[in-house]
Amino acid sequence: MRNRIGLAFLLIWFSAMAFAADYTYERNVSYRGNAEDEYASKMCRLDIAYQPGVKDVPVVVWFHGGGLTGGSREVPTQLLTDNMVVVGVEYRLSPHVKTMDIVDDAAAAIAWVFDNIDKYGGSTSSIYIAGHSAGGYLVDMVGLDKKLLARYGKDADKLAGIIPFSGQVITHFETRNRQGLKPLQPTIDETAPLYHVRKDCAPILILSGDREKELYGRYEEAAYFYRLFKLLGHPDVTLYELGGFDHGSMCAAGFPLAIQFIREHEKKK
Repeated sequence: MRNRIGLAFLLIWFSAMAFAADYTYERNVSYRGNAEDEYASKMCRLDIAYQPGVKDVPVVVWFHGGGLTGGSREVPTQLLTDNMVVVGVEYRLSPHVKTMDIVDDAAAAIAWVFDNIDKYGGSTSSIYIAGHSAGGYLVDMVGLDKKLLARYGKDADKLAGIIPFSGQVITHFETRNRQGLKPLQPTIDETAPLYHVRKDCAPILILSGDREKELYGRYEEAAYFYRLFKLLGHPDVTLYELGGFDHGSMCAAGFPLAIQFIREHEKKK
């Protein structure tokens, strides 16, 4: 179902969200044990927020935005609720590496979570991957193109959910920039999430800012992304347009929807 959410409704919901406390952090953990160079060793790191004593709780693996050229790892405090374990991932950036090297970092980080998150009380059957902008692009790629996680011996279909916040689904504009193309000259190739849309991936919640305020027609990309899933027969895909929110501010409205999505899917288990 396609949804357009009003600004006032979301602000009320957001203000009512319970504040989570008593989280413990483990920081600067390497998810590439044998990093091939100093830059990879520096960048391929993650932080883990968890509550000691919990067991088999949902996990959110969060990827920051920044156009694949900037940004740094973060653990959004808005996700520290319901005892969830939250993992904030950092990754290499362009122009130091190519787009698919960055995508591979995302896959390596998610594989690390599958292998290690039980030590922090997280359930390997309840791993949700999420991210904003460039981070949304990364979770779409890893969740849809099964060979990315298969390289690390993991099955993308074991993910509990995919939650892109305003993620680009055509070929990323940084990839096109390196090819000498302008931001408004669209292409779709194997580095585009649209290329890998399939009906049997994990449940997916697609979040976009207001179509009149989003970056580079991002809502229209999200709407086409959603429509392809529906046409292919995906049984669990939802699109929200967050009225009144632009590309940068839409996360504030998106976090309550992500939490609701996780709660609903956990209840189904």
